[in-house]
Amino acid sequence: MKRTMASSVAAVKKLSTPTAGTNFCGMMEVNTGGQLYIQTRGSGAPLLCFPGALGTAETDFSNQFDGLCENFQVISFDPRGYGKSRPPVRVFDVDYYHRDANDALAVMDALEIDQFNVLGWSDGANSSILLASAHPSRVKKLAIFGGNSFINEHDIEAYEGTRDVEKTWSKRMKESLIPVYGLPELQNMWNSFCDAMQAIHKQGGDICQEAAKSVKCPVFVLGGEKDPIVPILHPNWFYENINIDDPKRSVELYMYPEGKHNIHMKYAEDFNLKVSEF
Repeated sequence: MKRTMASSVAAVKKLSTPTAGTNFCGMMEVNTGGQLYIQTRGSGAPLLCFPGALGTAETDFSNQFDGLCENFQVISFDPRGYGKSRPPVRVFDVDYYHRDANDALAVMDALEIDQFNVLGWSDGANSSILLASAHPSRVKKLAIFGGNSFINEHDIEAYEGTRDVEKTWSKRMKESLIPVYGLPELQNMWNSFCDAMQAIHKQGGDICQEAAKSVKCPVFVLGGEKDPIVPILHPNWFYENINIDDPKRSVELYMYPEGKHNIHMKYAEDFNLKVSEF
């Protein structure tokens, strides 16, 4: 995602200060209905940072706003039902990944940005695959990490092992998300998430497998070899199967040997450099 790769096709015209490169944070109307909280910083090639489960622009991508804004117009949002994009209450059903992908595209429509790059983490990685597959003319390059294209029995066991937020979540995760939601609401939302994983698994477990096989843009898959939530088979699957039928497919893989689920935080400087050079 080199700086020269793309540029915004339009200034951010619907914001209160409508100049390209203007920092912004606030609510914006989106064409999928209602308002979403959006943040932008910097100038250059538009880079949409797609948060993970329960995450927000601030909790998930503060290191990227700080580290990438000199070379990119860094954009993120609080997905529907998360963070400042409440109400409505978050709904976890078997189609929520598709709904988030549609909302992400609506964010870029609201900013009047036609073509852009995407950086997706965890749930955001899965929805980013759906976005890139459905709208190949809009997504120029895609970097994903911490995502999983399918759910198997081992994944269900891992999710269930984290169901009790207070007892099983790391100190870092609790300190990040409890101030956003409060413990009771966070626990209720995570219960709903775990229930949705069970429902998707019962339907066959496909999150974005078929979509991944048709992604046309260059893709950079990253991960942590010691990720307790998303084992290494998932980034390997993406690497081996994205745009699988194209002999000229462009897919790269990098795994942090000691990395876990939050490689963009733990290795922020190196991670940002790798994404920038992609």
